[in-house]
Amino acid sequence: MRKFVTELRGKTVMTNDGEILGVIDDFVVDTRLGDIKNVLVIPAEDIEPRLFQTDADGRLVLPFKGMKAVKDVVVMEPEMLE
Repeated sequence: MRKFVTELRGKTVMTNDGEILGVIDDFVVDTRLGDIKNVLVIPAEDIEPRLFQTDADGRLVLPFKGMKAVKDVVVMEPEMLE
């Protein structure tokens, strides 16, 4: 299934266990290869950002590999979060 980046922006990101991590804000792209490397997520209020890699703006930096879209929510495989 193909999706445009603009279709994913603003979607909620959650783990397979149903824990909401936040909302997709932007993406980090390898401009040489054109591959999406990371997803930048505005953390949910109850998420502790110190448990994740973050950028200068406080967004969670999650690997794109391991993410799958399910209707209006993007699911992140837990092993990819470690």
